[in-house]
This record gives sequence, structure tokens and C-alpha cells, in this order.
Amino acid sequence: MTAKPVVFIFGKLPPPYMGPAIATEILLQSPLKNDFELIHIDTKTNTDLRQIGSWSFKKLIKNFKIYLYILRKGFALKPRLVLIPISQSTVGFFKDSLFILISRIICRKVLLHLRGSEFKIWMDRSNFITRLYVKSIFRLCAGVIVLGNNLRYLFKGYFPEKEIYVAANGGDYALPAPQKSENGKVNILYLGNLQSSKGIEDLIEAIKLLPQDVSQQINVDIIGGWRNEMTQKKCLDTCNTYQLPVTFHPPEKSPQKLQYMANADIFVFPPREPEGHPWVIVEAMAAGLPIISTDRGAIIESVEDGINGYIVPLADPKSLSEKLIELSTSPDKRKRMGLASRKKYESGFTLATMTINLKNIFNQVILE
Repeated sequence: MTAKPVVFIFGKLPPPYMGPAIATEILLQSPLKNDFELIHIDTKTNTDLRQIGSWSFKKLIKNFKIYLYILRKGFALKPRLVLIPISQSTVGFFKDSLFILISRIICRKVLLHLRGSEFKIWMDRSNFITRLYVKSIFRLCAGVIVLGNNLRYLFKGYFPEKEIYVAANGGDYALPAPQKSENGKVNILYLGNLQSSKGIEDLIEAIKLLPQDVSQQINVDIIGGWRNEMTQKKCLDTCNTYQLPVTFHPPEKSPQKLQYMANADIFVFPPREPEGHPWVIVEAMAAGLPIISTDRGAIIESVEDGINGYIVPLADPKSLSEKLIELSTSPDKRKRMGLASRKKYESGFTLATMTINLKNIFNQVILE
């Protein structure tokens, strides 16, 4: 029997619960392990969302230990391919570039994975030396994976077209039976980190703008961890002052998270800033929910305005409020859009589809 090619998968695992960490967890548990020997290289140095972006001597020592581990593991297992998610900040990329340089010592093929969409913004703001360094590091790599066709443009001028691969997020979800509230109210769900860039303030403002007769007919569950104390205070004060029908919950793991999805009637995730392809959008499609979101990253490849939800303008609570009213007061429209979400999920965002895409990319890069 031919041995499976060894593939190193770099990345963090939750907690904290963030898109990249969830992606790493899903990749490692996916059917890719049937075709490749997946070896996880844990790069986590933060245990809490509030630690992200901070520096400490402890983190420095931990990174040094990771570098030594990569070398030791690499020389022992001789991987055919190394998959490295890249940061979109100067400090973060410098750390990632050391992973890339070390990986080239142990492996000829290094494939990058961008799990966001801020790369071009960061490059446009960077100085000449940073851009030159990034280009020099990219020359050592065999290509990059992005999360949607809408994101291929980010690497124009950095990689040839044939080395910019697309693999959208996908997953399999065992959704529990819904537990609908006895009062017959419409359940609205937000799931994500609670920070301004994810649109949490816009959602709170949108709920505040709802007419009283609509507000009395909804429940709003907001699940996630706070990243900023000022944002937290502002949102909680607004909810308390206006007695909004909002309940905050800490970050949830499956199956608790999926129970909230199953119970929901509408899913809202309105980020203001660049996104990749949020996992919560995939989960909401799998749950058959109408989705209200914004045109960030590859979201519009999952949410078609007027088909399985609505795309609202950025940082526009009024527009968001109008769509909440429309869906909250129209069960037929919620049902139609929810069915369209589920159909879209089944046609392109399952774990099987993602696995096939990644398997083909891995094999293509290894064989080139």
C-alpha cells in the first residue's frame, strides 16, 4: 500500500473561538485525513480574545519552541506539503514568515491560506520595505488559497493566476430539533465576536429603531465574546435604557451553538470591515435560515440579496432595521428564503465539497 502524503497543517485551535481556529479544527477532522497524513502544527499563543495583538516575553518563548518543534517534526516526517494560514498585519506576517522560512527547510512545497480579506488594505498601507519583504517571502511559496472567487484579486501581482486557488468554507452540521418559544415570537440570532468590526453596534441600533409592535414580537439572542470594553458598555447601556428584547450569551460550542441555530427564524451578521467567508454564514445556510448581512469578503457568494436573505449597506442600522421588520412580519418570506439558504448550502458549502476542492488543490501543488 502506498503511504499517504504527509501534510503539515499550521494553525490555532479554539478556544478562543475565531474563524481561523474553527477552520483549522474542521480541516483536521475532515475526510482529507483519508487521503493525506495530516499533522497539526499548533501556533496558538493566545488563550483569550483580549490577548490578541499584545506582546509578551512568554509568547516569544512559546514561538521559539514552535519553531524548534517544526524542525524536529519536519526532519522526522518529511512532509510533501505545508499549509500555512497567513496574517494580514506586519507583526503577524513577520511571525508567519518565519514559519514559511523554516518550512522551506523541511519541505519543497509551501501553500498559503488566507482566511480573511484584509490583505490588500494592509499592503496599501504598508511601506516599501514591508511590501518588498512580503513579495520575497511569497516567491518561496507554491501558491495561495482564498475563500471565494471574489477574493482572487487580492493576490494579483503577487502570484500567477494559476497559483491563486479557491476553496470556500464548508462543513457538516447535525442540527438538533428546534425548540421554539411557546409565546410564538420570532427568534433573531447573531453569532460572532462582539466587536464593532462585526457590526454588533449596528444590530443593537437597528433593534432600537424597530417599532414597538414589532419589537414586542421578537426575541434576539446574541452569542459571542466581547473584544472591547467600550463597545460592551455602549451596547449593554443601550439595551438596558431602551429595554430591548436582547439576551447576551457567552461563546458556545457545538451542539449548544447549533441548538441556537435550529431555534432561530432569522440570522443576522452585518460586518463593517473585511471578512473572508464567515463560518457562521455557512452554519446559518445549513440551518435553513434567511440571512441579513453585508457585502464583505465572499459573503455575497453565499447570501444572494432577495433570494436567501438581504445584503444591507455597511454600518447602516436603518436599512438593517427595515429588513428585520420585513422578515419578522412575513413568515412566508422567511420560509422561502430559508429553503433557498439550505439549497445553496447543499449545492456548494458542505464538508464534502470543501474536501474535494482542497484535495484537488493539495494534489495539484504536490505534483507540480
